[in-house]
Amino acid sequence: MAELQEEERSGLHYWGDKEEQDYYKEQGIRGSSSYYTSPRGLKLFTRSWLPLSSSATTAPRGLVFMVHGYGNDISWTFQATPIFLAQNGFACFALDLEAHGRSDGLRAFVPSVDLLVQDCLSFFNHTKRQNPGGLPSFLYGESMGGAICLLIHLADPEGFDGAILVAPMCRISEKLRPRWPIPQILAQFARLFPTLAIVPTEDLMPKSVRVEEKKVVADRNPRRYRGRPRLGTVVELLRVTEYLGERLREVRVPFIVLHGSADVVTDPNVSRELFDEAESEDKSIKIYDGMMHSLLFGETDENVETVRNDILSWLNHRVVKIQHNNKT
Repeated sequence: MAELQEEERSGLHYWGDKEEQDYYKEQGIRGSSSYYTSPRGLKLFTRSWLPLSSSATTAPRGLVFMVHGYGNDISWTFQATPIFLAQNGFACFALDLEAHGRSDGLRAFVPSVDLLVQDCLSFFNHTKRQNPGGLPSFLYGESMGGAICLLIHLADPEGFDGAILVAPMCRISEKLRPRWPIPQILAQFARLFPTLAIVPTEDLMPKSVRVEEKKVVADRNPRRYRGRPRLGTVVELLRVTEYLGERLREVRVPFIVLHGSADVVTDPNVSRELFDEAESEDKSIKIYDGMMHSLLFGETDENVETVRNDILSWLNHRVVKIQHNNKT
């Protein structure tokens, strides 16, 4: 605990000890952070990353609303992607989910994913109202955040122009799903002791990040949850992935799903099922041979650049298509 407090006091960032605003300026973007109070009264930490040239007369090309994964937050390596997108003309916004990062809640305790979805929708719609002009808006989610993005789409089918799903946790594969009667036993104990952090699992970070030097950087995140999963969280994620897996055919939003073939945290075969089953007329899939779960940080710089450029190419194509459709 003392080590974590010292690291937080040090002001270090994943890029080093350079001051945040100085680093943003060096990267050619503008960044800010604040707190948003959700309709249910939670204080949620938020960030924005904006193109440096964006102003009243120079609008960004589109808005990207981003959702991080389980145990993660928006202030460490997650920032690398919105910084890249802001450098390329997209205004990006994200919040620490309940019980993650600097937001309210018992760390890593997710009693209801449905409430997380409503928190995100409330903040994203609030942000849209702060950025009028009818710009194209996109969802972006990593791992559990990918599942949340799909649930946001199902809750508000016309609310967003597309979704970027990075190694989404949209169904537990049969290879990874706990066998009967383990889910039933977990559910019974979770009713009595939902916050107990006793579910025996390995730390997923070493299984997510390929490059050894980047494992060191990822592990330095002072707000990364390192404890065992809480009973209530595990039961809730099992429930939500089962629910979502049954509704993949209802997905109609344009999307791109990106997954590493060597991912052992979420199953690339489930992303293939999403691509096959979704009713979206505009859908793309990228399965990267040999890549692991952390596609946008944990891989080699060359691999990260490949994934980034695939996302940027998809966004650029969607923006041009939307602009063309608006003119006709």
